[in-house]
Amino acid sequence: MEKKNYRRDELRKKLSDGGYRMTPQRRTILQIFTEDESRRHLSADDVLEILREKDSHIGIATVYRNLELLCKLGFLTDMEFGDGCTRYELNTINPEVHHHHHLICLSCKKITEFKGDLLEDLEKAIGRQSGFKVVNHELKVFGYCKECLEKNLDKN
Repeated sequence: MEKKNYRRDELRKKLSDGGYRMTPQRRTILQIFTEDESRRHLSADDVLEILREKDSHIGIATVYRNLELLCKLGFLTDMEFGDGCTRYELNTINPEVHHHHHLICLSCKKITEFKGDLLEDLEKAIGRQSGFKVVNHELKVFGYCKECLEKNLDKN
């Protein structure tokens, strides 16, 4: 299945349906996630740093409030990668679309996305054996990235 992001009119409608407005602060924060595909796995501090680069005067409390609201409304998803830091990324419209998986380097903390749903057979087996309908899953794989492995080899 293809990943599809929200369009601006869909964002406005979803906010409105939830009793919220598209404030300039929300618009700016959402633009951070929608304008640049490489902006994934951003912490609140990352968002604040990008805002400051744009000469925005949005404070950290506003960033946190809006990130929480945007997660609650389903625009963003939040995740942790074992380091105690919550990170955010743009959600898809279709909740049936499986998220990509994450490879987390224990040395440099780099997070790499791995596409490919290798757990489909497992999900089907779970359904057959337990009657449980899996609608999504999250996989985090911890280890060492190629660059860190190569650096380590250079040291030896």
